[in-house]
Amino acid sequence: MHIIKTGLALFLPLILAACSADDKLEAPSQTSQDSSQAQDSRKAKSITANPISAGLLSGMMINAGTDSPHVLIVPGSGPTDLNGNNPQGVTANSYKYLAEQLALNGISTTRVDKRGMFSSAAAGNANDVSVDIYAADYRAWIDTLTAQMGQDCLYLLGHSEGALMVSAAAMGRDDVCGLILIAGPGRRFGDLLRTQLKANPANAPVLDQALGAINQIEAGKTVDVSAMHPALQGLFAPQVQDYLISLMAVNPADIAAKAGQNTLILQGDHDLQTALIDAENLAASTGGKLVVLKGVNHILKETPKDRAANLASYTNPDLPIANSVTVAITEFITAN
Repeated sequence: MHIIKTGLALFLPLILAACSADDKLEAPSQTSQDSSQAQDSRKAKSITANPISAGLLSGMMINAGTDSPHVLIVPGSGPTDLNGNNPQGVTANSYKYLAEQLALNGISTTRVDKRGMFSSAAAGNANDVSVDIYAADYRAWIDTLTAQMGQDCLYLLGHSEGALMVSAAAMGRDDVCGLILIAGPGRRFGDLLRTQLKANPANAPVLDQALGAINQIEAGKTVDVSAMHPALQGLFAPQVQDYLISLMAVNPADIAAKAGQNTLILQGDHDLQTALIDAENLAASTGGKLVVLKGVNHILKETPKDRAANLASYTNPDLPIANSVTVAITEFITAN
């Protein structure tokens, strides 16, 4: 039983953009938002993150200086906050480290909470969402930030499922400097989920039920979870099924192509959740630049590929992100 839950946890952060109605998603405290600044006096003295809002949506901005390029950082799936943490078992601070490192390179950032979650709790129901709704939210952020910063455009950075959302948000926009897609899916989500389920032999007892549910949701139908294995009831919870239908109806590579933006694709070769084929699909569809990050996992940390050691980094807030991530992004922005 424990092994099955561990296997499922690998794709829960990637697939579930909506959250269970039982999740209590409160705004992170200032201590949580800025804990690593206390650990690094150099950053604490030079980097300040300030709250910012776009209507009822909220985030944290680091201003690296007048006329500095600006990156909107959009989180991955599930109840993932603006620091890259998740009450389902992720305390990595990945987005916070990323924003701080980019600031040291003269790049401003705004990292945001999704509607209905954390500091954006008042913006709507976290489960009543779709790809289109998320895209509209990030377009609101584009409007707010370009106006506030007095800039013609900004970069959209999406991690994991967020890569799809920023691609959708960038469609038809001439105020996007470029897209940065990190560990993003390049296949339909149903196909990706099937691959992840089959990759772990421990999921064998639930595989038939899970594959059957995926088939139904892809067909636009909801599924009855009452008789499902308990390990699957969270993944296919009734309150997130409408969102899953929306998610599985689109092809992320097609959306990225339709965005029509200058694109950087980053993929760690120790990623256990998305694979090189995803990044290659995104690169082929967009004509973008693909950078494979050696030894980097899904949450942007340098780890062994060994499953246990890799997953241990998900709960290590003191392990910084890989320098290669920041270097690749900085080089892309500088050259753009």
